[in-house]
This record gives sequence, C-alpha cells and structure tokens, in this order.
Amino acid sequence: MNRLLASALFAMAAAGLPAAPATAHHGWSGYDQSRTVRLSGRVEASSWGNPHGTLELTDSGKRWRVILAPTARMTTRGLAEGDIAVGRSVRVEGYASTSDPTELRAERIIVGDKTVELR
Repeated sequence: MNRLLASALFAMAAAGLPAAPATAHHGWSGYDQSRTVRLSGRVEASSWGNPHGTLELTDSGKRWRVILAPTARMTTRGLAEGDIAVGRSVRVEGYASTSDPTELRAERIIVGDKTVELR
C-alpha cells in the first residue's frame, strides 16, 4: 500500500473516533432518582458553558454544586445567563449524586415566578 493511501485511510479512521472529553463526561446514572431534593438560596458562583451550566448555592448551611442543562437547552426553555448570576435567589429541584454528597443534578430551576424544566 502506498503512503498516500495509508495516510488517507488513517485520517478517515481517526475522524470516526470520539473526542476524549466526550467519553470522559459523566452520565446521569450516578444520581439518586428515587428522592427529589429541593434547594433554595442565593447563587454564590455560576458557570454558563458547555457541556452544561453549573451553579453553587448554600441551603441549610450546606454548600451545593448544582449541575444544570446545556446552555442551548436553557436558553431555548427561557433561562438566561443573568438568571443564574451571582447574588440571584433561586430554587432548584433535582437528584443528589450517589458519590458526591454536595452535588445535585437539577431537573428544574425556579427564578422569581419563572420555572424552567431542564431535562
């Protein structure tokens, strides 16, 4: 096989491989879906980015890291980046992580009188 053909075949095969970050991203099976957790508090930190947004808040003296939806989904469903800005009061409903007692996967977020379904 000549080098040009071998290079072309290698490039085509490599293009079909998934990217490392995609394979490293966690799935949702690590959350306890048998019990809904409800949190309320002021946003202490937030991130508006992919693969999903996040925020941190303290509820009943415990600081939580909340995993939100991808930004495109949040925008489409009516949640703006400013809605989760530091200092905003939010309520979040979702499922706690089975491996990290301070992490919650949000199913919905309530900002003011607006409820946004995230899943």
